Amino acid sequence: MGRLIKWLFYLVILGFLALVAYAYIGPIFDPEFSPKPEEIRVPVELDAN
Repeated sequence: MGRLIKWLFYLVILGFLALVAYAYIGPIFDPEFSPKPEEIRVPVELDAN
């Protein structure tokens, strides 16, 4: 059980370091995660009595 917890701890630390590295190195590669703005119109019919 102790070995499992130790490996999970190592994976958490490795994941944290990878996230920090991506935060610093990511803008160099210029990833574009934002969606393209697009207007969407959907007609809605309301029941008024």
